[in-house]
Amino acid sequence: MDINVKKIIEELNTSKAVTLESWSAEETAAFGERLGQAGLPGQVYTLTGDLGVGKTVFTQGFARGLGVEGPVNSPTFTILQIYEDGRLPFYHFDVYRIADVEEMEEIGYEDCFYGEGICLIEWANLIEEILPEDAIQVTIEKDLEKGFDYRRITLCSRNVEKGATDSNAALGGMDK
Repeated sequence: MDINVKKIIEELNTSKAVTLESWSAEETAAFGERLGQAGLPGQVYTLTGDLGVGKTVFTQGFARGLGVEGPVNSPTFTILQIYEDGRLPFYHFDVYRIADVEEMEEIGYEDCFYGEGICLIEWANLIEEILPEDAIQVTIEKDLEKGFDYRRITLCSRNVEKGATDSNAALGGMDK
């Protein structure tokens, strides 16, 4: 997968969604890694897709891009896993089991969302009402007609989607 992050930013800044195709788990992880390498403090990425679509593979690549060295697994039962061994703190949420948004307050989500690290939130559609306006949405989908390992990865900026014209605050570090 040829990843031109500068072109992705240009597309997102013109209110367009950007869609990439991945033909393997390795390509999905590589794209996550590239985004992690370009990540900046305070960024929030939301990650949605069906069970088994590759959200954790993407997240593992993202963490690798931040310099996280240990194993990265989905925190399905703990909701939040914090990794501090990379170049920035990495807050990995899996909110699949959240029954009520108030549970996020108990976890202290605001410290993560608005802190100096980077957040990646699996199943973010379940907590839509508390997500920052400038979060970057990542959706991963399968298309079995194109093959078992094929994934369509779509990115869009929530603030552009809601009418803002400048998403550079959310995407500034990705033009390398």
